[in-house]
Amino acid sequence: MTPALNKALPEFEALATNGVKFTPHAFQGRAVVLYFYPKDHTPGCTTEAMQFRDMHAEFVKAGAVVFGVSRDNMASHDKFKQAVDLPFELIADTEEKLCHMFGVVKNKIMYGKKVKGIERSTFLIDGNGVLVAEWRGIKVAGHVEEVLKAVKELKKA
Repeated sequence: MTPALNKALPEFEALATNGVKFTPHAFQGRAVVLYFYPKDHTPGCTTEAMQFRDMHAEFVKAGAVVFGVSRDNMASHDKFKQAVDLPFELIADTEEKLCHMFGVVKNKIMYGKKVKGIERSTFLIDGNGVLVAEWRGIKVAGHVEEVLKAVKELKKA
């Protein structure tokens, strides 16, 4: 079931780095930023992760928790977190359950070949587990600031 805007997320469980179990209700009362990215250790994904890292204190101050999601395994995520010094957890969606649930798996053309890839997308979930905003097919530049602004607006509401 694909999450719909202004509706509660369906129940699911995902494993993140540091043994964290993610469920829509595990962070009740806090906004959750779930950002999907194609691959650990690649230029665009590293830049995006570093931008979330650099603004992480602002997200926490605004009452939000940030999770990165990709199809990479836990070992890759652990190395990526350490290499880029990420203060937030990464969800290993190796079976693509979350990627399919959120509809971020897309056909892409790479080097002239059709491949299945992850469309860079971010989802904002409020403290009650309701999907309140989504950004799909985003460009990295300026995106993290836009998400932070939405989190701050949510806190005011």
